[in-house]
Amino acid sequence: MDPFVSLDATAQAELVRRREATPLELVDAAIARIERHNPTLNAVVQTQFDQARERARGTLPPGPFTGVPFLLQDLLTAQEGHPLTHGSRFGKGFVPDQDSELVKRHRRGGLVVLGKTNTPEMGLLPTTEGELHGPCLNPWDTSRAPGGASGGAAAAVASGMVPFAHATDSGGSIRIPAAACGLFGLKPTRGRNPMGGDIADAYHWLVTEHALTRSVRDSAALLDVTCGADAGTPYQAPAKARPYTQEVNTPPGRLRIRVAVRNAMGAAIHPECLAAIHAAARLLEDLGHIVDEGSLEVPGDDAAGQHFITVWTAGVVFGIDALAERLGRSPEASHFEPFTWALYQYGLDQGLSAYLRASAELQRHSRAALRHFDDVDVWLMPTLNELPPPLGSFASPPGEPLAPLLRAAAFASYCPLANTAGLPAMSVPLHWSADGLPVGVQFMGRFGDEATLFRLAAQLEAARPWARRNPPVFG
Repeated sequence: MDPFVSLDATAQAELVRRREATPLELVDAAIARIERHNPTLNAVVQTQFDQARERARGTLPPGPFTGVPFLLQDLLTAQEGHPLTHGSRFGKGFVPDQDSELVKRHRRGGLVVLGKTNTPEMGLLPTTEGELHGPCLNPWDTSRAPGGASGGAAAAVASGMVPFAHATDSGGSIRIPAAACGLFGLKPTRGRNPMGGDIADAYHWLVTEHALTRSVRDSAALLDVTCGADAGTPYQAPAKARPYTQEVNTPPGRLRIRVAVRNAMGAAIHPECLAAIHAAARLLEDLGHIVDEGSLEVPGDDAAGQHFITVWTAGVVFGIDALAERLGRSPEASHFEPFTWALYQYGLDQGLSAYLRASAELQRHSRAALRHFDDVDVWLMPTLNELPPPLGSFASPPGEPLAPLLRAAAFASYCPLANTAGLPAMSVPLHWSADGLPVGVQFMGRFGDEATLFRLAAQLEAARPWARRNPPVFG
């Protein structure tokens, strides 16, 4: 029996501090779990087992996660001497010569990296089925996708390979796989975590990095390790009042929580996803919160989606061109999947004026969205409009390479607002369908106010514990 598989990262680190386990024992157990389940799930696409064991045997920094195994996503974040493909055939051969600032902070926290997780090409789709790495499967139902872009991270954590894993979010890519795999996923405020690295923030201000976790306290403790601006950052989050680990032990008080089940996309919501929202609202009322219903729509919502796509595809162009420069070769259609190449061409066609106008309009839209918090502490909404989808749901039909874009927008229409406005948002695993599939619910907080979200999440975790709900592929 593996004595560590059901322990979160905080508990594993405590074993090391009490000398009841060694870092090498934690690492060896995680490696065994990866070797056991990865042939089924394809969550881990690059391993560093020898280096991890060497690091575990050595002198590790005395951080909150000393000796705890960890995985990085094969996207954005650079690790010296290890390939960073961004899930693309075009990216093969790119090996960063330095760690990004986030990885440096992971290492200072005592984490031991075991490898890289699966991601769709350039992190562009809410599923993880890229041609380079192949499809990643959902441990709750291997005929279904684990979400994306951080699908490999989610499958690895949900199956127990590691207690938590690095993840990225430019339009929901932390929250989507959290919902699909029954995990806790917090997207921090814009600028809370550093974005510096070899290809920095290719999507300007839409991207945030953090992690997928099984427990709320792991997410809070890791954010304490990594948060804070790095040198030269163009934007910063407001300073936190105190460590987030203190917030999870603090009652949230009586919050004003507004429920949104209408969105600008007009996308249909699956009955199980609606049931999850209604059940969460009842639970919140039982916990003493003030709950009512409202709409997140603001003037100009009908155009916000197009502006988001303009900025987002400009990020695709920048990311591919920056990678091309580092690799010393020009991008061609044959190097990419049809969807990625179509987005690249679309972005090229937009032009600088369209990009600047879209950026300005999204900023205006974001300021309008912030007014939704004038009399509300937290918004409650679906994370996804559907259950975890069958594999292949986002494939490009012949002759329609951009079709997955509309499919993705309808699938996760409540996620991008937090990215455009820079707001913290989290998916919390509070519901399971009649067929046993996880259904996440999303909470969005004020700019810079992760503290309230952590307090609320910890209260919900205590009221409706989810840690012992394990998928069929686990352990």
